[in-house]
Amino acid sequence: MELRQLRGFVAVAASGTVTGAADRLELSPATVSEQVRTLESGLGVTLFDRSPKGMVLTEHGRLLLPEAKRLLEHADAIHRLMTDARQRITVGALETLVATRLPAIFGRLADRRPDLDLAVRSLMRRQLLTAVARGELDAGLLLDTGESLGELGFETPELSFVDVDTVRLFLVSRPGGASAGTLLITPEGCSFRMAAERMLPTYERRIEFDSVSTIRSWITQGLGVALLPEFAVAGDLADGTLVALDTPPAELALRVVWREDDSRDLREVLYAMAA
Repeated sequence: MELRQLRGFVAVAASGTVTGAADRLELSPATVSEQVRTLESGLGVTLFDRSPKGMVLTEHGRLLLPEAKRLLEHADAIHRLMTDARQRITVGALETLVATRLPAIFGRLADRRPDLDLAVRSLMRRQLLTAVARGELDAGLLLDTGESLGELGFETPELSFVDVDTVRLFLVSRPGGASAGTLLITPEGCSFRMAAERMLPTYERRIEFDSVSTIRSWITQGLGVALLPEFAVAGDLADGTLVALDTPPAELALRVVWREDDSRDLREVLYAMAA
């Protein structure tokens, strides 16, 4: 039993196909298939039920999976210890979250794990999800809603996720704003726009802007209303520059996503995000 065989096994278990595992590991499907067959032969058990639709873990496979992940994590830790290499975790997030949420997460993680290097990339949602699925990012931070990934209205690969916080959205305007019938929205695909389209379908007049900051500037001048996150308008609501309209605040989940077969230990990162 070799580590490369275990990596192949874990990747196939996560993707459900040899081809998907090969893409993740950047190997040929024939190589991954041989790794799994050799592992099964060495253990004397069948780890997958094979069908035209894909690979499904057998009972032996389900027993092996958590142990294989622990072995791979331990092997990576030994390698870092012997080479004095620091563990590096790369997290991707939407630009607004990089600016407003990741600084506190970075600080908490630095206090708990000074031996851990955290790298941050600012990406749009589609690029973020693709990068996590390909293993280019260890984890991603995005906004969503519902009990499954993508219920806000976007397509997503098969990823694990956990909700670590909520972001409240307020429909805001300038006090006595003259253009309350105009809804200012972010570009198509943005989480805030998706939430606005779900909550506020009756607004026929809409103007699109590239950024939340531009929309906020227009609203303070009485040129429309918008559904904006609390972190962008909390100060304006507190000092009366803007007011929240009667619509109840909406909530989006602050959601961390990662690849199920990733053997790197993300527990400290998840704790820092949820603290």
